[in-house]
Amino acid sequence: MPAWPLLIAPSIVLLLVFLVGPALGLIRASFFHGSTPFNGSGFSFEQYATFFLDSYYVGVLLETIGYGIVVALITLIIGFPVGYSLARLPPKQRRLRLLLVILPLTLSLVVVIFGWMVILGRSGLVNTIGLAIGIIDEPQRLLFNRGAVLVVLVQQFLPFMILSIMSVISQIDSTLEHAAANLRANRFTTFRRVIIPLALPGIANGLSLVFALTVSAFMTPRLIGGNRVQMLGSLIYEQIMIVLNWPFGSASAMVLLVLVLALLAVVNAYFAKKLIRKSKPNAT
Repeated sequence: MPAWPLLIAPSIVLLLVFLVGPALGLIRASFFHGSTPFNGSGFSFEQYATFFLDSYYVGVLLETIGYGIVVALITLIIGFPVGYSLARLPPKQRRLRLLLVILPLTLSLVVVIFGWMVILGRSGLVNTIGLAIGIIDEPQRLLFNRGAVLVVLVQQFLPFMILSIMSVISQIDSTLEHAAANLRANRFTTFRRVIIPLALPGIANGLSLVFALTVSAFMTPRLIGGNRVQMLGSLIYEQIMIVLNWPFGSASAMVLLVLVLALLAVVNAYFAKKLIRKSKPNAT
């Protein structure tokens, strides 16, 4: 008997106990009647009907998707040139800059969020600088709005996009760019016809990862956005931990999970189709 089943058995047991088991319990709780799962029985779509028939919850869902798309696109626009430049640096220079990219991921999310609250507060760094140089006459309200949530989400998840892009670009032979230049292709043409097609796997991975992390965020919209910004992650947290309406919170979590998986499947299928088309000999 090969040894590998015994080697992976502990990992499988951990996944079953701490991931699959709770997920199945969450799915089952989403089909309970009422607002408590402890004495729940039967099978009902009551929680899902409550979610989709209420315009407020549907609006929160759409806003959450909007945040996910916008944050993913902004991180791609910012992260692609950074990831490209890191990939083309010599290894010794890359290490220090890569450390600066990874450093925010080593900090606690609570520390990062409270740091932003200090920066964006009425007596924070941004307002202080604005008053000092005369841009503003009085402290501005920079917290508890959609713009603040968007900025903090972009800052939190930008490293994931940079790392995804850098890992793919570093595997692209730089001689291909020189060859394109020898064929009289300018930088923009080289970027569009050579770099982008070869970097599609990293782009797809970065977009998928940032989108999934954004739509599932709950602490950032809750603390930075306050009551003015609602995302589905914070709504699920409130339903389960504060309201103690576990069935509805479970149903909301299932809606978010299915929607994220569906959107990611569409995105990955799109990029896979483009990769197959680019790999054909007669592709332009």
